[in-house]
This record gives sequence, structure tokens and C-alpha cells, in this order.
Amino acid sequence: GQAAVSRDAADGLGGRITAAGLAAGLAAPGRSPDSGGFAEGDNPYTDTPIKGIRKVIAGRMLQSLAESAQFTLNRSAQAARLQALRARMKAAAKEDGGGTFSSLGGVTVNDLVLYAVSRVLPCFPYMNAHKTEDAVRVFERVHLGLAVDTPRGLMVPVIRNANLRSLSSLSAEAKRLARAAQEGTIKPDELSGSTFTVSNLGSLGISSFTPVLNLPEVAILGVAAIEPRPVPAETGYTFEPHIGFSLTVNHQVVDGAPAARFLEAFCNAIRDIDLLLAL
Repeated sequence: GQAAVSRDAADGLGGRITAAGLAAGLAAPGRSPDSGGFAEGDNPYTDTPIKGIRKVIAGRMLQSLAESAQFTLNRSAQAARLQALRARMKAAAKEDGGGTFSSLGGVTVNDLVLYAVSRVLPCFPYMNAHKTEDAVRVFERVHLGLAVDTPRGLMVPVIRNANLRSLSSLSAEAKRLARAAQEGTIKPDELSGSTFTVSNLGSLGISSFTPVLNLPEVAILGVAAIEPRPVPAETGYTFEPHIGFSLTVNHQVVDGAPAARFLEAFCNAIRDIDLLLAL
């Protein structure tokens, strides 16, 4: 049961127990861990040195927060067409039996998100950029960073020329790079040169989060889970699937309103993903 606290511990205003009094009471002679107290060294632990890739990641995360003014915008997009398109692609590939649509069978929701990012970014060039020491370097092509969880830690392989790739090509390259990162066969030049990064935690059920910038990039997009959300209907509300996005931006070079306009356009593209593919 809960250990009793001695009267000496109740030394606060009106006889209230204070932290100092509580600690003194628990440290009284005869007190043991079994009786509800604690003693130094009664909790075994293991020290694991921070080294290798983990040390590199730790340094980069600290540098990112120390050298940039980061803020995050959160928004969701209607995902009904996104899910329907994914289901149609999977069904078409299965029925095709290795024909024209076979390459679409492996296309995931994340692949469709990457495709939408690659098409919307060129319309907002200030988001596809690096902050150098005294300038903003805007890129013509989208080299899309893909955050990948690996046994050795977080890696960000780069899908080069993502805005010039077809959906099936982008999907295949994303899978190749992710597999190489997880297997430890990724090449150094495949981990550099990204102009914008996407980090997806949706498969883990995350509703929203704050992704940390992959310097010197000025923005990173976090992808959250697809969840039902209330939408106004003729009689009350109905629930429709929405996918969440968290956009972190470097406020040193991109203000809130321009970042919000990009996120709005991107969410509209996700909502109308079938039309985007027709362009």
C-alpha cells in the first residue's frame, strides 16, 4: 500500500506537505524501497554511448534548431479520392496480370503524396530552396528528400528530379532508396543534395507532429495518418477521411502567409489527386 508520510514532512503553509519535507520523510532512518521509499542505486541502468550515425543525427538536429527560426503549420486534406485512386490502382494491377497497369500495384499513398509535392513545389519556388549564409538559393528542379527509419537511425535518401518523373518511376525510386537505406547499401551521394524533404509518420497513427528542418532546406513536410473528421452536411455533420500534414518552415526566409499558401495549394492537390495526375 501507499507509504505513510511522517508529520515532519507536513511543514508547509497550513500543514501542507512540501517537496523538501516529503524527501526528508522518505530519507528517514529505516526507510527502504520495499516500504515505499527509495535509495540511491536501487534502479539498475545501462549507458549506451552516442556514436556513429546516432551521433551525426544528434548533431544535425541540434544544429537545425540552433541555426534556424522554425515554425510549423498544420492542416488536413480530404483523402477520399486519394484512397479511392490507390484502391483502383491496386485492383487494376491485379486484374492486368503483368500488363500495362502492373507497375501501379506497388504505388502507395505515400508515393502519391510525394508525387503531389513534386508537382506543387515548382509553383512555389521559394519553398524549394536552401538558405546559405547570406542568400536564398532557389532550385529549378525538385530533389526530394525521403526520411527513412533504419536500424542505424534516420536517413534521408534523395529522389533526384522528382518533378520530372512519372508516378510509377517516382514510386520505384522511392522504394529502391528506402530499401538501400534500411539494408545499409545506400551510397553517400544518394544521401545528399535534397531541396525539400518529406517525413511520413502516418503509418504509426500520428495525427500531427513537428518535423525538424533538414538544413540547409527551408521547409520540410510531415505526413500524418488518415483519420475521419466531421464535415458539414445538409443535416448536421458527416465524417469523411482526411490526411494530416505538418509543414515546418524556416522563418528567416519564409513568412507564415507564403508558407500557408503553399500548404493550401498542396492540400487542394491531394484532394483532387486524380485531376493532378491528368495534367
